[in-house]
Amino acid sequence: MHELSLMAELIKLVSEDAHDRGIIKVSKIDVIVGDLSNVLPEALEEAFIYLRPRVEALFDEQTELHVIREEARAACRSCRTEFVPDYRIAFCPVCRLPTSELLSGETFRVESYEGCDEDGN
Repeated sequence: MHELSLMAELIKLVSEDAHDRGIIKVSKIDVIVGDLSNVLPEALEEAFIYLRPRVEALFDEQTELHVIREEARAACRSCRTEFVPDYRIAFCPVCRLPTSELLSGETFRVESYEGCDEDGN
């Protein structure tokens, strides 16, 4: 389950940025996960539940992980048909050529996070 190491790195990145900004408590993390990113959202959520109590006081049982799914979209370079691909390399459903270009669906990133500083802001 590589989602455990991905989540550990994600928590590290959020922790470092929160520390730089003076944030002492993170309440929510929004993560974008593309359908073709090779990341399983359910496994990512399980990894977060497992790691959350094992990291510094920045996270607690109330800290939420919100996974935003990004649909895979592709466009055929030959006929410009847009479609939902099953794989990164996909045949166009109209002209049947393997000339598609992925437009979305590979993303895996922290979109944002919410937290408060010492003053409660």
